[in-house]
Amino acid sequence: MSGFFDWMRGRSPAKNSGTVAKERLQLILVHDRINLPPERMEEMKAEILAVISKYVAVDRDNVDIALQQRNRDSLIVAEIPFSQSHDSDEARRRLAKAADEAADEADDS
Repeated sequence: MSGFFDWMRGRSPAKNSGTVAKERLQLILVHDRINLPPERMEEMKAEILAVISKYVAVDRDNVDIALQQRNRDSLIVAEIPFSQSHDSDEARRRLAKAADEAADEADDS
């Protein structure tokens, strides 16, 4: 019954060492399957955060971007909490800058 209340509150039950080991092994298998070295994964995470940060304020201390295996699919799962909302003028300025950059890239190609 307490597991139900933990689930309702968004808490996960404590994991035993076997569960943790299984999750680590699955992560290693996913990395091997998609052939993505750890340094490329870190580059990808940084780029994802850079793009999202253009539009909203991100709580970078609590970001979790990871590879997961579900059924037979490999997924990138991101938990990116937002911190304080951007000032609307700042958000408009960033959106306009991003649109200009996209237009410049389209003109170059």
